[in-house]
Amino acid sequence: MEIGVRVLMAFLLHQVVSVDGQEEGGQQACVPGFQVKNYQVAYKGAFLKDQPLIQVEFDDCAGNENATFDVSDPSFYVDADLNLAPQRDVVDSQPVLFVHGVSAHADDIAQVEITGLPLRVNTLRDIMRLGQKLPFRSKRSLFVPPMTVTENQRGPFPRVLGRPIVILPGTPRSHFFRLTGPGSDRDPKGVFSIDIETGEVSVSRPLDREAIDAYMLEVSTTDLAGNIAEGPVMLVITVIDQNDNRPIFREARYTGEVLEGSPTGTTVMTMTAFDADDPGTDNAALRYRIIRQSPNKPFPNMFHIDAERGDIVTVISPALLDRETLPTTTYELEIVAKDMAGSEVGLTGTATATITITDKNDHAPEFTHPLFEARVPEGSTGVVINLSIDDRDDPDTGAWRAIYSIISGDPTHSFEFQTNPDNNEGMLSVVKPLNYEATSFHTLLVKVENEDPLVPGVTYGPSSTVAVHVIVEDINEGPVFFPDPLHVTRNENVPVGSFVATLNATDPDIRTIQSIRYAVLRDPAGWLGVNPVRGTVNTSASLDRESPYVHDNKYTALFVAVDNGIPPASGTGTLIIHLEDFNDNAPYVVPSVAQVCEDAHDMNVAIVGGWDKDLPPNAAPFKIELGKQPGLDKTWRVSRVNATHSQIMLLQSLKKANYQLPLLITDSGMPPLSNNTEVKVQVCICKKNKKICSSAHSHRSSLLVMLATLPLVLLCL
Repeated sequence: MEIGVRVLMAFLLHQVVSVDGQEEGGQQACVPGFQVKNYQVAYKGAFLKDQPLIQVEFDDCAGNENATFDVSDPSFYVDADLNLAPQRDVVDSQPVLFVHGVSAHADDIAQVEITGLPLRVNTLRDIMRLGQKLPFRSKRSLFVPPMTVTENQRGPFPRVLGRPIVILPGTPRSHFFRLTGPGSDRDPKGVFSIDIETGEVSVSRPLDREAIDAYMLEVSTTDLAGNIAEGPVMLVITVIDQNDNRPIFREARYTGEVLEGSPTGTTVMTMTAFDADDPGTDNAALRYRIIRQSPNKPFPNMFHIDAERGDIVTVISPALLDRETLPTTTYELEIVAKDMAGSEVGLTGTATATITITDKNDHAPEFTHPLFEARVPEGSTGVVINLSIDDRDDPDTGAWRAIYSIISGDPTHSFEFQTNPDNNEGMLSVVKPLNYEATSFHTLLVKVENEDPLVPGVTYGPSSTVAVHVIVEDINEGPVFFPDPLHVTRNENVPVGSFVATLNATDPDIRTIQSIRYAVLRDPAGWLGVNPVRGTVNTSASLDRESPYVHDNKYTALFVAVDNGIPPASGTGTLIIHLEDFNDNAPYVVPSVAQVCEDAHDMNVAIVGGWDKDLPPNAAPFKIELGKQPGLDKTWRVSRVNATHSQIMLLQSLKKANYQLPLLITDSGMPPLSNNTEVKVQVCICKKNKKICSSAHSHRSSLLVMLATLPLVLLCL
């Protein structure tokens, strides 16, 4: 089919009318297609080639990608800038042009009227360009007008909707009609049918527009042999809406908040309902209204809802919208949405709106008493008093929660405030123990504020500040040692009864006269005694630096001082004695056992070292030598390695046995101390990595020497 007829047919199928795209509420919504449906162009003698006549407005709401345009008169075209222009010089034009725009998102027709043309007779044949003047059609032409059907129709069925038009050039009719597409021979099958002879299209059952709002079918004609003679031509059947759906709110209950004191007209929330009917008809045109307010005090119309938009706004004045004076802080509204633009015949849906009047900080906290008084024993800590306040703002909000602070009277930072989250009271605590003897009375100036700032025009008054008197009660305090700990230095092994130190404890209760007595509380080694009155400490046993009770040369004892108050009080003090060393420990040799192979070529037996519990200079360097037994130097030798170690060597081989080698070790103390000791030397048989040593008792080195020299004596005889 030629371009002109195709464009005209599309125009008739769509029944294009000019719309302004204006949505309810005044907001523009994009409608795919021509934004202006009708245009006018003035004819002034001729249209010149490629000279734009008018710019059409086409928008598929997706960028117009790959959009194409056909014009009913092929002498014209639409360029890339949407300009309608002639493809050649045009002297004689049709009075009406149809522009067909198509993209993936839109399919629409616009009409261009040519005004000022020379007078001529315009017939339907001229407009449709059919008959002898149509170069592209010499036989018959099939025209299928769009059809409509109202949803929810009652029987009887089938019901005739209309028929196609066949324009013949004068030959007898010899064709049959055929209907195809979804709703006919494709799912949903059997909804529509066509009379093969007359072409009447019928509907077979009630339809639901909310399920399918339009059917796109195709009509064609066939000859007696079944060959397609005309078409297929698109048939659009539109389902006309009935008001069969009630408005439905998306939520059964809506919640909103408005701040107290808000200006009249403040938007609280928006109620939105949905109607499944055709949005282009009054069937889905909703109107909102409030039918109930609970409670209805101080008056029943505190709120208003915009009938079209569903916005709920305040009507009550800011002065009356006072959370603290209203009978409640929560109001419930019953909202009705009615379609048919709110007419009496409209269907309705309901929902509930709950509105909470929220608090703002328009009331300063005030103390409930002009003066608070607390008593606290000296030396104690913790909460001493709770300060109560009154705040008319909403509990558990920043406008209600209190912050307490001390303005003056606490130069030593001995007090601290915390807020009780349950009752908003200020808990005053002593964080540094108070001393009755220093200050027995404290006056604190305390202020209270809210977490949130006060609104403009509201200030903290005198009642937001209060005085707190804290009376410190005297208690009998225990004596205090000074210094504590007490350090002294003494020699170990001083005679029993020697003076060690004098303890010094004083009573903090300077306003009373009390006596103090001393006693030993902990003396791990039992070396000390104390005079109960004077506090002098003397030795009751010998001090030993090498004792396990001495750590890092220091001995620690604990003493107690008790006054004669009622009841008595005590205090403890520590005495640390730094012990100086005395050469009272003889050195000894380590290790005490050494091994050597029987056939060893290396005659070095072992390296031994000296060890002394005393400290330098009463310890190393050590002198290690053979014992005084005669003949030892024939078999053994001891040579010095360094200040603490010496080398033991064999001068001749010995048989497998255990030998006790006597040694003499001497330290460097003044006077020096010596110690006679023995080293067990095991002479073993060595095979590869295994040593076989004797388990028998050791031989004395003096007997060994005597046995070794006996053969020499016999040879000399």
